[in-house]
Order: sequence, then structure tokens, then C-alpha cells
Amino acid sequence: MNDVAATPAREDFSDLERSLRRPRSLFSWVMSVLTGAMTFAALVPLFSVLYLLITRGGKQLGLATFSELPPAALMPGGGFGNAIVGTIVMVGIAAVISVPFGILAAIFIAEFGPDSRTADAVRFCAKVLTGLPSILAGVFAYAAVVVLTGGFSAPAGGVALAILMLPTVLLTAEEALKRVPPKMREAAIGMGATPAQVVLRVVLPTAMPGVATGVMLAVARAAGETAPLLFTALFSDYWISRSAPEFLPKTLGELMKPTASLAVLIYNFSGSPFDNQIDLAWAAALVLVAIVLLVNIAGRALSRRSA
Repeated sequence: MNDVAATPAREDFSDLERSLRRPRSLFSWVMSVLTGAMTFAALVPLFSVLYLLITRGGKQLGLATFSELPPAALMPGGGFGNAIVGTIVMVGIAAVISVPFGILAAIFIAEFGPDSRTADAVRFCAKVLTGLPSILAGVFAYAAVVVLTGGFSAPAGGVALAILMLPTVLLTAEEALKRVPPKMREAAIGMGATPAQVVLRVVLPTAMPGVATGVMLAVARAAGETAPLLFTALFSDYWISRSAPEFLPKTLGELMKPTASLAVLIYNFSGSPFDNQIDLAWAAALVLVAIVLLVNIAGRALSRRSA
């Protein structure tokens, strides 16, 4: 009886064995190989760029490159310390503008009016802004800030970057809020919490890792933008004031002047005919890629924590 019962099972098992002679198995194998080959081909340009940045930019890295001003033509030494500071300042201004507005808008469309026409309009506008060419954000900030203030400045650059950061913050924050389990809301309401208390004390803290992920991704994008800053912040060969006695008034005054950034420094020096400036552009590109990479890694870590 056992031998008779075992025979059909063995036959069924043999029928399930994969063979390249069968069309489906052959097709699956070919597609797997093709997918692997295409993945490898897509990684070749990425790693080639990283290799060039490390080999050419790494030679120029040193303490001087982070603490000195950009060199003039044929001038030995020099660095891009002011460009790093300018990038941090403008991205910080953009974050101060975009993060509160993005999170508040996400709270409204996710919690208080998810099915309203206003929420649909906000989602549509945010998705359109995600595909907005960055140069158009620069043109808008030029007309709205530079023309009104009468000059290129760090706040103008911050406004342009905020336009690019806003849709990323809004959409990722909305998704993070939607992923909060409904039972948590119901439990808070059952304990007598108001809708505002539910959002502030239950929903938002729970969704905070996902919200922070969106902020990190938006910061990474803004840090690498060049076109908007060409229309708004331009460039400068000088520091934002670091003198201690008059730090605040001098800094506020100099923020309303052209401000350096890593992306624009790379753009300016990469087309220079002088080797020292070209080498510095490679070093600045390596630093910028490292900054963006670290911010993206932090965003990924926060997204895994929220999963």
C-alpha cells in the first residue's frame, strides 16, 4: 500500500521539476539573466562617476579645502569653506519655510479633510511640483524675491529651494500619517481626546520617523541643486561674517548679498581654463556627493525604523 501511494507523489514531483527545455522555464531563465545584465549595465556609469570623484577629488581634500576661500586663477591652495557654509545656510532657510507648511498641509489632507476638494487640489499641485524643472523655481524666486529686494541673496536661494522641497515633504508626510493604525486614533478618541489632541499627541509622534524621512530626502535634493541658485544667490568669494562682536547684524546684512554654494562653485570652476580651479571643482563635487549620500542614508534608516 505504501509503495503504491508513493508512486503518484514521485511522478507529481518529477512533473514539477524545472527544465530549460520547457518554454516557461527557459523564458524565466533568459529574463533573469537579462535583468541581471541590465542592472549591472546601469551600475557601471554610477561606479565610474564615483571612481572619478574619488581619484580626482580625493587628492585635493585637506583641512585647507574646508577652511579657506576659493582660489583665484593660478593661485595655489584655497578651498570652499564659504561654499559649504552657504549651502547649509540656504538649505536651512528652505527647510524652515517648507517643513512647517508641508507637515501642516499633510495633516490637513490626511486627517481633517482627506476626501475634500481642497485636499484633492493640494495633492494634485504637490504632484505637479514634484516634476517642476528646478530652473523654473529659480525664475519664480528671482521675480518674487530678487527683484523686490534689489539683489541676489541667501533668502532668495532659500525660497527657490523651499519650492522644490515642499512637495516631497508634503507627500511623504501624508503617507506616513496614513500608515498610523486607525486603532490608535480610535483609542485616543475613546479616552476623550479632541481631534487636535489625537493628531498632536498620537498620530504625529507615531508618524514622525516617516515624516523625518521625507525631510531628509527633500534636504538631499535641495543640497545638490544648481540652476535655482544661479538665479537667486549667484556666488561669492567671501565668507558670511564670522566675527564674534558683531556676528548677528553683520550676518543678517551679508545674507542679503550674493552667497556661495557648493553646487554653483562646481558649475563655475568646472568650466574654468585653470587647473587649480578644475581640481577644486572635483574635490567640491566629491564633498557634495558625500553630503547627499549621508543624508539619503539617514533617510533610509529612518524609513526602516518607521516600517
